Amino acid sequence: MSEHPKPLPHGDIEEIAEGVHWVQGSAVMGPGMRIPRNMTIVVHDGTVTVINAVRLDAAGEKRLTALGDVKHVVKIGWVHGMDDPYYLEKFGAAYWALPKGTRDQDPKATETLSADNLPFPDAELFAFEQTKAPEGAILVKRAGGILVTCDSAQNWPDTSGCSLPAKVVTKLLGFTKRPAQIGPPWRKGMTPPGGSLKSDFERMAKLDFDKLIAAHGGPLRSGARQALEVTIAATFD
Repeated sequence: MSEHPKPLPHGDIEEIAEGVHWVQGSAVMGPGMRIPRNMTIVVHDGTVTVINAVRLDAAGEKRLTALGDVKHVVKIGWVHGMDDPYYLEKFGAAYWALPKGTRDQDPKATETLSADNLPFPDAELFAFEQTKAPEGAILVKRAGGILVTCDSAQNWPDTSGCSLPAKVVTKLLGFTKRPAQIGPPWRKGMTPPGGSLKSDFERMAKLDFDKLIAAHGGPLRSGARQALEVTIAATFD
C-alpha cells in the first residue's frame, strides 16, 4: 500500500441507532494540540458507508469490517479528508463528494453527492449555498433523524479527547458554549466577506432530525434540531 497517515488514538465503535455507528478518533492540530475527530458509519444491506473517515488500528478495523463490506467513503467537509485515501486504497471504495467538493490534495471523487444520488437509501443531502467552499451534511432517516455534519454544526458536551492545551483553546473559542454549536473557526473561514450563513443554517434547522453526529466533539443524542435553533438565534442576532 501507499504511505498513509498512521492510525491515531481512538475509542470503540458505538452504535447510536440501528445501523448507525460512530467512533471518536483524534487529530493533531499542532504541537501539543490534540482534538477529537469523529467518523460516522452507516450500514445498509451489508454495505458500509463511512462519513468523515478516521483510520482505525487493526482491532478497530476488524470491528469495522465485521459490520459489512466498506464500499463507500463520503467527504462532506471541505477541510477534512486526511484518511480518505487510505480507505479508498484499502477497500477499493467509491469516493463521494459534493460538486467541486474535493481539494487539490484529495483524491478525485468517483461519485457526486446530489439529492438523488446518495450511497444508501433513507438519506437526504444538505448542501450549504452561502459558504466560500463546498460543505454539506447528510440526514440519515432513522431513529427520529440523525444529522451527520463535519465542521459546521458541532456538539461539544465537554473537552474529552483534547490535550490540555486544546482543552483551554476549545473553551476560549466557544466550542463548549452550548449544544449544537456552529464551529467558530469554520464559520469565520467559510463566510464570504460581507456575507452571512444564517439562511443556510435556518434551512438546516428545518430538516427532521433529533440526533447530531459531527466530526468533532460528541454525539447529541436527542433534541438536536431544537438545540440548533437556539444556536442560530444566539449566533446570528
